[in-house]
Amino acid sequence: MRVLVILPSTPSIPGGTPSLGSRASLAKSLATQNTFPESEGGDIWYGPGIEFQLAPNQDPVVQMLLVVTDEDIAWLVIERIGKLMKWKFVDINTGNELVL
Repeated sequence: MRVLVILPSTPSIPGGTPSLGSRASLAKSLATQNTFPESEGGDIWYGPGIEFQLAPNQDPVVQMLLVVTDEDIAWLVIERIGKLMKWKFVDINTGNELVL
């Protein structure tokens, strides 16, 4: 099972702490990619071939884990989400950034 860390590609506020966005904005954006929390306010969100793991009660979200649950369909989804959200994906085992 492959696990990636998702990080913002650029700081959201000059000189501030970079974030991926608020939980509400992430939920709205990821819903367009058929990705939803397991329950309202949940910390695990499921999409086609992938699972996002968010830190409990963290808002705004500064990083999250992406677990590949189905290699056959996950990579197309990851590529679409990466381009849409302009995120950086780093493999936790190798430290290498995924190039989309």
